[in-house]
Amino acid sequence: MKKRKDARIRTALITGINGSGGSYLAEHILGRTGARVHGIARWHSTTVPENLSAVADRVTVHECDLNDFSSVLAVLRRVRPDAIFHLASHANVRESFTTPLAVLQNNVMGTANLLEAVRAAGLDPVVQVCSTSEVYGQVLPGEVPIREDNPLRPSSPYAVSKVAQDLLGYTYFRSCGMRVIRTRMFAYLNPRRKDLFATSFARQVARIEAGRQKVLAHGNLESVRTMIDVHDAMESYWVAALRCEPGEAYNIGGTTVIKVGDFLDLLLKLAKVRIPTRQDPQLLRPADVTLQIPCVDKFTKATGWRPKVPFADSVAELLEFWRDRVRRNLD
Repeated sequence: MKKRKDARIRTALITGINGSGGSYLAEHILGRTGARVHGIARWHSTTVPENLSAVADRVTVHECDLNDFSSVLAVLRRVRPDAIFHLASHANVRESFTTPLAVLQNNVMGTANLLEAVRAAGLDPVVQVCSTSEVYGQVLPGEVPIREDNPLRPSSPYAVSKVAQDLLGYTYFRSCGMRVIRTRMFAYLNPRRKDLFATSFARQVARIEAGRQKVLAHGNLESVRTMIDVHDAMESYWVAALRCEPGEAYNIGGTTVIKVGDFLDLLLKLAKVRIPTRQDPQLLRPADVTLQIPCVDKFTKATGWRPKVPFADSVAELLEFWRDRVRRNLD
C-alpha cells in the first residue's frame, strides 16, 4: 500500500462545504487544527448559506460545479490541497427514487471529475471519499455487526451512486497510485440536515410546541440504526485522513444502537406538549435498509479514535437547535 509522504495537512479542500456535513467539518478543522480551509460550492446549490456563518471569514469558498471538469481542475491548481474531503453529494435516499438519473449523474460523475482532475493536475493529496453505510443495503441478520468486507447490496439509486464513488476511489488508488481513503459513515445526528429522520422528528416537535404544526409525520419506525454525533463524525474524518491507509475502506459509527421508533419516543418525552404522530406513506421508501450496526474495529485499530459526545447530549442539542430555529422563524 502506498503510504502518504507527509501526514501533516496544511491546506484542506472540502467539497460541498456549504452542506450540513461540510460546514461542520470546516468548523472542526478551523477550531482544532492549524490547517487552512478551502471549499467548493455551486451557485445553484440547495444547501443553506447560513451553515457556514460561524467560520465564513476564515474559509475560502470557490465557485465550482463538480460536473464541470474545467472548473474542478482550475480550483485544484489554485488551491493545491494536502487533503481533499469529498462530501458533496445528492444525499436524500428517499428522493433518489424520484430523480434517480440526476442523483447518479451528480454523484458518480462528480466524483469521477474530481479524481481525474487530481490526476490531471499532477497533485498528490490524501483524498477521503466520504461514503455511507447505505452501500451495504439490506444485510442479513448473520452479517451483523457489518464488516468492511460484507457484500455491497445497494437498495436505492443513492446507494448505487455511493458504491460507484467508493469503487472509483479504489480504482484510482490501484491504477494511479492516488492516496484515496474510503470511509463508510453510519447514521449520525446532524441538526443542519432536515431530511434525516432524527432531524425531521426534532424539527416537527419544535414546530408543534410552537403551534405551527398539529401532527408529527413519520415513515418506517422499525429500522435499526447506530447513532453518532455530528461533531464526532467530522472529527473522525480528520483523523482518518491523518492515520488511515490509502486504498482501504473503513466503517465509522457510534455505540448507540436504537430503533427509529425508540428514538422518536425519546424526543416525545423531551417535548413540552403532547405530540400526536401518524405514519405518512409518502415517507416510506420503495426499498428500505432496516439493520445498520457496524463493526468499527478496523478504524479503531488504525486510528485509536473513539466517539466522545454522550448520546443524551447529542439528542438534547438536536432538539434545542430546532427550537431556536423555530423561535427565529428559520424552520
